Amino acid sequence: MADGTRPAFARRTPLTLATGRGEGTGHGAGDRPVSLRQTRVTQLTRPRLELTLLLLATGALYLWNLGASGWANAFYSAAAQAGSQDWTASFFGSSDAANAITVDKPPASLWVMGLSVRLFGLSSWSILVPQALMGVATVWLVYLAVRRAAAPATADAGLAHRAGLLAGTVMALTPAAVLMFRFNNPDALLVLLMTAAAYAVIRSIQDARPGWLLLAGVFLGFGFLTKQLQVLLVVPGFAVAYLLTAPARAGKRLLHLLGAGAAMAVSAGWWLAAVELIPADARPYIGGSQNNSIIELTLGYNGLGRLNGEETGSVGGSNGWGTPGLFRVFNSEFGGQIAWLIPSALLLGAGLLWLGRRAPRTDAVRASVIIWGAWVAVTGLTFSFMAGILHAYYMVALAPGIAGLAGLGGVLLWQRRTRPAAAAVLTTAVLAAGFMAFELLGRTPTFLPWLRWAVLLGAVVTAIPILAAAVPRLASRGTLSRTTAAIAVVAALAGPLAYSQVTAATAHTGAIVSAGPEVSSRAGTPPAFGGQSNANAGPNAGPNARANCGGGTAGGGAGGGGMGGLLNAATPSAELVTALRTDAERFTWAAAVVGSNNAAGYQLATELPVMAVGGFNGTDPAPTLAQFQQLVADGTIHYFIDGLAVEGETGSDDAARITAWVQSTFTAQTVGGTTVYLLAP
Repeated sequence: MADGTRPAFARRTPLTLATGRGEGTGHGAGDRPVSLRQTRVTQLTRPRLELTLLLLATGALYLWNLGASGWANAFYSAAAQAGSQDWTASFFGSSDAANAITVDKPPASLWVMGLSVRLFGLSSWSILVPQALMGVATVWLVYLAVRRAAAPATADAGLAHRAGLLAGTVMALTPAAVLMFRFNNPDALLVLLMTAAAYAVIRSIQDARPGWLLLAGVFLGFGFLTKQLQVLLVVPGFAVAYLLTAPARAGKRLLHLLGAGAAMAVSAGWWLAAVELIPADARPYIGGSQNNSIIELTLGYNGLGRLNGEETGSVGGSNGWGTPGLFRVFNSEFGGQIAWLIPSALLLGAGLLWLGRRAPRTDAVRASVIIWGAWVAVTGLTFSFMAGILHAYYMVALAPGIAGLAGLGGVLLWQRRTRPAAAAVLTTAVLAAGFMAFELLGRTPTFLPWLRWAVLLGAVVTAIPILAAAVPRLASRGTLSRTTAAIAVVAALAGPLAYSQVTAATAHTGAIVSAGPEVSSRAGTPPAFGGQSNANAGPNAGPNARANCGGGTAGGGAGGGGMGGLLNAATPSAELVTALRTDAERFTWAAAVVGSNNAAGYQLATELPVMAVGGFNGTDPAPTLAQFQQLVADGTIHYFIDGLAVEGETGSDDAARITAWVQSTFTAQTVGGTTVYLLAP
């Protein structure tokens, strides 16, 4: 520590050297002396082995049967395919290699997938394996961050290691994390970058090295290039933690924070500046905007619109995303994704702050609790009260904060369990985890109905000896054993583990997915979309195992299917694929179709550019009717594939006008069960 004062958590914890049996340095009868070299080897080897096992188990969970999800979110898979074919498409995040329109997010996550596809070829594995590896890296970073904070507080490398292991395990088994690290949405990279930034901030605070803080700014900047303003939700906690606890003078702390802010701005701003400065006719249209502006997309559809519900171009409406409120993340839509340990984590964090209230200003535990606690509080409250689009899988953003509090608080308070305050907090946290699991598992009464009772019983049984540890007469040797701790951990994680196993065993496809078994009264999918929380493609589904929607051969052709084509990719017939590939070299786009997901299905099947008229929702003015007519006159589009022309309450109606013009100008023909129009002979 900067002032030489020992942390509060370490003052009553003597450092002991493990011998062959028991603890301590004495050699009683039957004890075998252990050489210092043997002890050091054991101390180094066992933690590394345990960490390796955790990471291998995480990788197995995230990689097992991964190909069953096919293209997963075909919207992003098609963009990755486009980026693998054209560097310009990769830079901008275009939906197609001919650069008609971009996805409605910045392209950082697409850069990773596109490079993988470029290196290993187009397949579900080349798209999804990078996400799984991001998950393993996130678990590793959570472990490192918690271990580093716990080490000076415990004065015991073994306990610090266990704190990191517990945090990493919580992170690995969070259902929303299992879902997103087996899927190809930008959330996987976003969570990895935010976690890396948290680790860098903790390193900067402990080492008094502003370079780590600058690196955190870089991570956050690229987080912005992954999912824009969402990355800012963790910034308040990072800034407050550094400002309050970093071992430097106040002026230097503020200067360091300004430097990190500049690093974040530069890391994100270079791409924004490039997009804004390049003439509009020299780049693709910015999907999700109404005025072809990345600034509008950032502040509007992906920014303030998410908070106030005024998302121009959205076709769902704010009423489709559930009712905002303080306990929203605990409801039937979101609770099973993330809420298992939220109450316990917050209790443990509060307990750490209370017990460490007299610790030095630079206390590493206080800094970490501020980082992880503010992460959970700010992100959770934002999700709870935002009026715009909110999907169940967004909850993954809470996972690192919960894991950090659970690992750090669980082990440090366990170490201090003979103190009444620590025992009380631990007991309450264990009971909260048990009752939370009992409630969440009760929402799926046919799914392992015995588990909720077993978890509740385990929580109650372990709470008693934990509380008794603070009573001197009862706190004798062996009263609170490692068995008690193990049962408490199992009880806390049994529910998330069960949900995670179901998540890994289930194929997930489409734009809206959720973890775990089906729960009644889901509120996150507007009925008009026809989307699914868990789109099961079956255990043997390959890359073409996607919901038939939009202009496909079933479940959503030209005349029906509601808005399903906006959320799930079409599945073209072999006959249609052959038609689209015929003379493809003569055209810029093999076809045009309304909606990005519809276009994605045809593009992934043919590996040819397919224009997504109107972007994701079909409500972007890209192209306009006049522009489309000119493209047809120039002979750049081969076919127009019929489907739904969506008309939202806001946004452009150009897609509907284009569809009407094509239908009135060209002759319809059926190819493989799909209605198409030949625009250029």
